[in-house]
Amino acid sequence: MQWVDEGIILSAHPLGDSSLRAILMTRAHGRHAGLVRGRQARAACQPGTIVQAAWRARLADHLGTWTLEVTDAAAVSLMDDRNRLSALASACALVESLTAERDASLNIYEDLRSLIALLGGEAWDIAYVRWELALLEHAGYPLDLSRCAATGVTADLKYVSPRTGRAVSAEAGHAYADRLLPLPQFLAVPGLGGSPEEIHQGLMLTGTFLARMLAQQGGGGPVPARERFLARYRKAHAL
Repeated sequence: MQWVDEGIILSAHPLGDSSLRAILMTRAHGRHAGLVRGRQARAACQPGTIVQAAWRARLADHLGTWTLEVTDAAAVSLMDDRNRLSALASACALVESLTAERDASLNIYEDLRSLIALLGGEAWDIAYVRWELALLEHAGYPLDLSRCAATGVTADLKYVSPRTGRAVSAEAGHAYADRLLPLPQFLAVPGLGGSPEEIHQGLMLTGTFLARMLAQQGGGGPVPARERFLARYRKAHAL
């Protein structure tokens, strides 16, 4: 059997002397693995690279083989900024960790494709945090940051409950501030910018719930690529 689809390289691992086992997130076929043959394939199989992919196998449950044609080598354009490149690697690793194999999810695919483009812009780090929030929602763990869980107000939201993932206002959460997560204002107010400190708060917020999802799915500890990105972002901004 065979099919052709657009895909994004999530990871690629050596298999033998001149082949790779490449994992892609595809538009219509979800996360899918296959064998890529040839030494030249290694240069194409970088996380975040967008490809036209043809998958072939004798039976549907076989590993199969890829024929890949690069349409957008996004990682190359980010090589001069290690923070952005690390964010791209983190995003690809999270998608690989939080999606089921061969389970199509157009929203996750389209969001990752959009993030790849946004990583080249000025507010790339804000875009990345918002992408993680969207990934949580698509994966079945949405956070409600639109109104206070205790009072229903939509203004002066300052905290997030680590138990429910719902926002809490400054007044309602004051007495419990040490038990709540800080809510950076760029996540509470659409269109608002954020400082590196606030973006770091956003990464810690999403990281809390990503870790919980991974634990519930039996995925073990934190995703190494995300941990490296978080450490690099902290170091870059002396946080």
